Amino acid sequence: MKRALLTPYVQKDLGVVIFKPGSELIPLFGQKRLLITTVPEELSELPSGAIPSVSQKLVDDKRLADFFKDRRVILAAGGVSSLERWVERLPACQWDKTADGYHDKNLTVHPFDGSYARLCWHHEHKFRDMVLEEFFLIAERNRAAWILDSIRIELQIPDDQHVSFHELCWWACSKGIIDALPDSAARKALRWSERPEIKPVGREADIQPEFSPSEMLEEYVEQVNRVIELKIDPEPPLSFMLKPKLKPWRNEKYTRWVKSQPCVCCGMQADDPHHLIGHGLGGTGTKTHDLFTIPLCRKHHDELHRDMLAWEAEYGSQIKLFFDFFNYSLGVGVFASK
Repeated sequence: MKRALLTPYVQKDLGVVIFKPGSELIPLFGQKRLLITTVPEELSELPSGAIPSVSQKLVDDKRLADFFKDRRVILAAGGVSSLERWVERLPACQWDKTADGYHDKNLTVHPFDGSYARLCWHHEHKFRDMVLEEFFLIAERNRAAWILDSIRIELQIPDDQHVSFHELCWWACSKGIIDALPDSAARKALRWSERPEIKPVGREADIQPEFSPSEMLEEYVEQVNRVIELKIDPEPPLSFMLKPKLKPWRNEKYTRWVKSQPCVCCGMQADDPHHLIGHGLGGTGTKTHDLFTIPLCRKHHDELHRDMLAWEAEYGSQIKLFFDFFNYSLGVGVFASK
């Protein structure tokens, strides 16, 4: 959706308003209807013309540098393959320190320190065997911008708005990775002031003990992150029957949580909670217990049901994947016993 900031020329006597959009923005006026609104404060200093895409402010927040590098955060945002595709969509070479300003028209994606930079063929060839700090800074900013863009899309934040710090924290909480926030970022999430510097000379009585902000944040999350409260019945009625008719365990709250996790195959956002098949589980027209599920994206879910043996040969046994995911679910506190 293209937006523009235009100066109105009001003709009160005629009751009309004239705009001068220029050739670049004239297609806007080919629409049947347009939304006209007042200029928000954050755009008030921009010149007339097309409004550029928003640049996320948190990209350069030093408190989040370690968070953006965390392997679990990268996986929750879609995995490195998603990051590579995101960088591949950047329209121009990111190396802007060329004296002659020359760039080749062909572009490529070059890996740097677990991330990627968008380079033209000329600069990719020129700096292929060189390690420059500028490249690592470009790659780090790309990784941070990609993570924030993934958060924006998942939380359905409009592309012209910033991802706020607390929206980032909510996303991290929903992914079970709130502990990846470093102490300085956790302080901001808790709205704590910066910790005062310890003076080299002073009284012991002036030292105020303080909980770790990261541990405190995890404690708050621990109070609300239970998906399932387990209630154990040591004598279920069906257990006293000679041949009980077994009922599948169903829990929509748990399957919703499974669906919210990354696909166990590719790390992209899952689309489905896959109920295990084969291995004596499931059957024609029936699904096994909701507990026996793993998160899969639609592509890998369809591939599994199309050819289970080929799928397991490539990605591993469903049973192994299930136990790894179930162990993770227990570890992050999805289940709580009363």
